[in-house]
Amino acid sequence: MTTTLHVEQQQRSQPPYAEYATIMATFLGAISFVAVVGARRRRRLPAGPFDLAVLGLATFKAARTLSHDEVTSFLREPFVEGTPPEDGDETPLQTGGMRQALGELVTCSRCIGTWVATGIAALDTLMPRVGRLLGWCLAIGAVNDWLQAGFSALTNAANRLER
Repeated sequence: MTTTLHVEQQQRSQPPYAEYATIMATFLGAISFVAVVGARRRRRLPAGPFDLAVLGLATFKAARTLSHDEVTSFLREPFVEGTPPEDGDETPLQTGGMRQALGELVTCSRCIGTWVATGIAALDTLMPRVGRLLGWCLAIGAVNDWLQAGFSALTNAANRLER
């Protein structure tokens, strides 16, 4: 019993490297699949500077929504402890294994952002209409977020000056 408990504690204290490798292999496999299918269909990802800006904004919006917003907390719930970040306490499970690895992925906006960018780029390659529509909608949402934050900051600053 003590040995089993010690082994479980040791597993929890080490990062889940095998699961990280599985996640990375899945990621690389998905990219390879899209590249092969896209090449067979003679499809290319739009690669101009404007396309890059739209993809960047779309990735920002989707990554922030997936990793932080309450509306997507149901996706993170199996992999985290606590409540959504608006309440300040959502953290990846520390149980080891795939649930911990996925918890770390879905609570990190930079980490999930790479997956989001890949998904949008894959859609843009394989289903251009869907990919463009999704990319534009998310990019416009990101611009909206920045405008709302800017407006809020300006009104707060104006209110402080009035006092």
